[in-house]
This record gives sequence, structure tokens and C-alpha cells, in this order.
Amino acid sequence: MIGRTLKHYVFEEVLGNGGMGVVYRARDTRLERPVAIKLLKPELIANPDRKTRFLREARAAAAVVHPAIAQVYDIDEDAGTTFIAMEYIDGRTVGRLVAEGELDLMGSVEITLQIAEGLAKAHEANIIHRDIKSENIMVTREGHAKLLDFGIAKLLDTPAGDTEVDLSARSDGWTMTAERARTLPGAVVGTVPYMSPEQARGLALDPRSDIFSLGVVLYEMVTGELPFKGESLLDMMHAIGFEEPKPVAAVRRNLPPKLHMIVSRCLRKRREDRYPDARALAADLKHLKHDLETGTSLSLPVGARLLNLMGRINAALPFGRYGTYVLAAAVLAAVALLFTNLQLGNLFTFVVMGFFLYRFLRNRKRRILAAVMKKISAFPEVKAVAVKGDRVTVVVAEAPAKTYIRISSLIDSVNRKLFFGKDVTGEIRDDVADKDLRTLLRQPGVTYVRDDVQLDESGR
Repeated sequence: MIGRTLKHYVFEEVLGNGGMGVVYRARDTRLERPVAIKLLKPELIANPDRKTRFLREARAAAAVVHPAIAQVYDIDEDAGTTFIAMEYIDGRTVGRLVAEGELDLMGSVEITLQIAEGLAKAHEANIIHRDIKSENIMVTREGHAKLLDFGIAKLLDTPAGDTEVDLSARSDGWTMTAERARTLPGAVVGTVPYMSPEQARGLALDPRSDIFSLGVVLYEMVTGELPFKGESLLDMMHAIGFEEPKPVAAVRRNLPPKLHMIVSRCLRKRREDRYPDARALAADLKHLKHDLETGTSLSLPVGARLLNLMGRINAALPFGRYGTYVLAAAVLAAVALLFTNLQLGNLFTFVVMGFFLYRFLRNRKRRILAAVMKKISAFPEVKAVAVKGDRVTVVVAEAPAKTYIRISSLIDSVNRKLFFGKDVTGEIRDDVADKDLRTLLRQPGVTYVRDDVQLDESGR
């Protein structure tokens, strides 16, 4: 396409290649200005109804004008090619700035504030972005943040049945191809590490999903890492839905408590617990920015400081919040022994009862896990189950999406029943070669093997 002309746009350079199409820098020969042109993949809009809906949504997004939103100039079609002409941003993505270590705390807060204000404008027009991530936020040479790619935005009043199943491409392995997404009912547009819990589950979205994703970007900017991690796609989605991230202050020292409170509120699992809208988030960011600029004391009220302290303790103890309960119980028992006149016999009885209670509670996790593994083994698609420590590996043959969801739900049920100890994590694998499966079966911890699975190539 370099050197070619589409309508009155002359293509000059390739800027990137994503899940929706290729982006070029071009020159608008009418207005003599640089523009970014996104050529949409033909398969995305092959269906006439889908194309009509996309154009309607994209034109609605183009009507949102704000300094923090890359402006859409034109949406048109020429020679069977549908394209979007957008504002050309001369700058670097937040993802690149994070990788190069060029963001400080003030810069991170300022970028998040600008994007939050832009989102507030879009949300008031009943438009959500659905793919906020560090690669979709550009920072100009003057320090202005611009949110890109409202081309996949979805009007809030679009019927729920219109949910699409295309995920944008990324080079880090945390995206789903369009072909694979079409096999998963309820899959939605987005990039996995930045998805909200409801987005990862394929539920209807509202502006608070964008707030969660922006919270992930803020966490990434101030710590240099993502809040939710996993070795596989399902691990990552499980972490987003059920695991609490480490407090930012536990990842990077000397961050202000107010920043922790803002990030924590953005990343709440239940959307009702997050900021009600982007303007409320922007208001807190403005206060934090003012405190950083003026050197005002960043101390919090006593209640907020206690919550922050609890977050640090939960991150430090091996059992998380359950470890906090065990520690508190131990402290109370020690105080009771110090301030009561227990005789030696009573003390011995107390210790023995406590020991047996501890053994009962400790083994409870093993009993619950064994019962759940029995249920998982009953699925006909399951080929093998192995338990190593707190990690469960389930090897499945080709299976429908509901099988993955049911297995994940059963593993989650174990964690909901635990009183203390580390949560159980699950890995569901459908890509295990026969050789690798035989290696797995020879390791300790295998609790189930399907009858038709052979141990070696000779059939034994």
C-alpha cells in the first residue's frame, strides 16, 4: 500500500498491525495534514448486518471530541476496502514508556487523569471503549495522553446478543485469535490482561469495565508489571476474576497510600464496588496530583491507614488474608494465656485440642480437593488429573467451552470453602502431546487417568 492512494489519502508508512487491520501513516491531500489510516480486515465486516452495526457504532464514537481521545476524521469505503481515518499521534505508547522505564509517579498519575477525563466524555455519550491497554494510550512529545482505537467501541444500548468474538492481536501471547474466539461462546473484544472480570466472563459491559482496565494500566505504570498473571489464558482469566493483586506499595516501595486506595478501588471484582463513573476517578486523581505537586501530607484517615496496613500484611503472609486470621487468633490465644491463671493440666488439654483442631482443618483442604477431583474426573473429555502442591493440572481432549467453565468453577469452589492456606490454582490443558502426557503420568500426584490413555507407545 505504500505510495498508493485511497480516496484523497496517500499511504506513506506502516505504523502497526492489529486484530482489526493494518494501520498506516498517510497524508490527507485535501487538508495537507498527516493522518493514521486503519484498513479493516474484510472478514470482520463480511456480514452486511455486522458491517452496518460497526459503521453506526464507529460514527457515534467519532462524534466524541476530547483532547485525550484520538479524533476520528472519516469512516469510508473505496474499492471494497473499508477504512477509518484518524488523528495521527506523534509520540510513544504507554507500554513502550513502561518498558523503557521513563514514567515516574507524577507522569503516571497525569496520564491516567487525562484518560479518565476523556472516558468520562465518551461514557456520557453512552460509548464504552472495551480495549483500554497500555498499547492503546499514546503520549505525545508535549506530554499529552491520547486514547486510541475507539473503532471497537460499543454503544451501551446495543443488544446483548450482538457481542462480538474478535480479540485484538498482541505479540506477548495474551490474546485470542479470531478463529479461536469464534469457538468460545460469549467471548468479547479486548486484550486479556486488561479485561475486567465481567468482560472476561462474556457478560454485558458498562463504563465501570473501562475503569477496571484503566486501573490495570495505572498499576502497570507505577509498578512496571501487570497486576494479574498466569501461565496460560485460563490462568490469567481466573486471576482476573478471583485473585487479588499485590498492593502497589508491596511491589514498589514509597508509593503514597492514596494511590493504593485509588488503584484498589478501580480493581474491585464487583463493579458495584468500583468508582461509579470516570469523573469520580478523575476527582480522586486530581486530589492526588495536587498533593504530589504541593508536597501536602499524603496521610490517610485512621480507618484508611488500617485497611492499607491489612493489605500489606495480606501480601506478606504466606496464607494471604487467611494467614492474617491465623496470626490474629494466635495473638489472642497468647494474650489469654498471659492474663489468665490456667493450671498446667488445663493448658495441656488446651494444647492437645488445638493440635487436633489444627490437623482437622489442615486436612480439610485435602478432603475437599479430593471430592472435587472426583467430580472433574467424571467429565468424559478429561484424560488425566494431577495435583502437585496447590496446583491442579487437568488434561482434556477437545472439549466445548462449557467444560472449561465447569472445571474452573469446581476448582474455585475449593477456594471458597477454605479457612486458611494458599488458594488452589488450576491449569486446564488441551495441547498436551502424547509424549508429554506420558511424562506427566510418570510423575507423582496423578489422581486420575482415563481408561483409554496408554502409558507408553507399546500400549502398556
